[in-house]
Amino acid sequence: MKIVNCQFDLELTAERQLNIENRVLVVGLGESGLAAARWLVRQGSQVTISEKKKKPDFNKDVLADLLRSGVKLELGGHKIKTFLESDLIVVSPGVSLDIKPLARAREQGVPIIGEIELASRYLQTPCIAVTGTNGKSTVVNLIGDMLRQGGKNVFVGGNIGRPLTYYIGGEQKADYVVLEVSSFQLDTTQTFSPLMALILNVSPDHLDRYADYHSYVRSKERIFANQGPGQILIINDDDPWLRKIQPRSGSTVYRYGLKSRPDRHAVLGNGHIKAKLPGEEMIEFYLDRFTLPGDHNKANLMAVILTSLALKISPSAIQEVIDHFKGLLHRIELVDTVQGIAFYNDSKATNIDAAIKSIASFSKPVVLIAGGRHKGSDYHPLVEAASEKVKWAVFLGEASSLLSKTFGNKISWSKATNMIDAVSLAFNQAQEGDVVLLAPACASFDMFKDFKHRGMVFKEAVRRLKKGV
Repeated sequence: MKIVNCQFDLELTAERQLNIENRVLVVGLGESGLAAARWLVRQGSQVTISEKKKKPDFNKDVLADLLRSGVKLELGGHKIKTFLESDLIVVSPGVSLDIKPLARAREQGVPIIGEIELASRYLQTPCIAVTGTNGKSTVVNLIGDMLRQGGKNVFVGGNIGRPLTYYIGGEQKADYVVLEVSSFQLDTTQTFSPLMALILNVSPDHLDRYADYHSYVRSKERIFANQGPGQILIINDDDPWLRKIQPRSGSTVYRYGLKSRPDRHAVLGNGHIKAKLPGEEMIEFYLDRFTLPGDHNKANLMAVILTSLALKISPSAIQEVIDHFKGLLHRIELVDTVQGIAFYNDSKATNIDAAIKSIASFSKPVVLIAGGRHKGSDYHPLVEAASEKVKWAVFLGEASSLLSKTFGNKISWSKATNMIDAVSLAFNQAQEGDVVLLAPACASFDMFKDFKHRGMVFKEAVRRLKKGV
């Protein structure tokens, strides 16, 4: 099978480029919005940024730099007039597409895209895009490491790290671009068509932003909507929804799963992973030194291996990364051990499925710390999963009452006022050999800036506990 050299035919690039010389409105001043605005200014656009947060919420030096570059700032709320007078709107993933100004602009025919779509139209490097409810960041970093180990120059970014517009603003010298792509980013794509698309899993999440689960799934499927012959889709065949996918676009599909089946290209067997691409020999990769716990991480590794093999990375380079990859911060991260009790930080478990998999990673009794901002999901599956391993639960944040009501008398629980209190309560319920696990199953924005901030506060609370014991 011949793999195309780029995300799209470079001869068509000019046809995909946008009219960005006129009035462009960037909605949201997060990392992607800031990157898009700065790139657009350099292209000669008349850029306005609309942001509902107020001036004190932002770094004054960043705002001053934007103003010096000619960007107009509208902070503290969205003005419908500005939306309607724009020639193009670039919306940040954190902004709901249902807000009134966007709805009015859509009615008036104003083009609305996201930063990923904007940057992809000017991208001249082959793109590997990864989506899924859980595991995206780990997989993106693993792919990046394996490509580098194989001698490739790689840009890793998207929903994790640097936005894609940072890359297209440079010389585009990478051999490959590896992107983490969220459902919110996919919602604003139109022509985005990666060389390789990976869907790791799909479970209920962000139901506060989507009408229902099917709407959320359809959003994930947009990652391969524009693929065609010579492009590759890699999917988790153990996922009930993904198993049904049969793209009509002509892209090549590679499937993986924990058990062997005739149509699977990577499977788990006897403590190692077997991978075989069409027309090639089967290769075994050993997991003796792979440190990430849980079958879900082994499944994610299969997706990474298939990606690397398709891009002609040597098996020895792939094995080297498997043996030495230590995982990411805030993903089932061992923080410390206090009096024989191990404290793990999985602040990235921002939905129920991630929390369930985190709990399942441990064979020892777990004291669970959960809670945060409710995202619309049903907590009963978490209770069911926790009933086998969780001896006590500590809840905090906006969802604490809903969690405690759902857990009821099935598992003992208590409520905490803050993270320090939560760590202390969990420690008091744990015994030597137990695990205290932060796996919130909720968003972080009720008490923290993001999941990273929540994880850092948890780790600091553990350090304070150890010093005071």
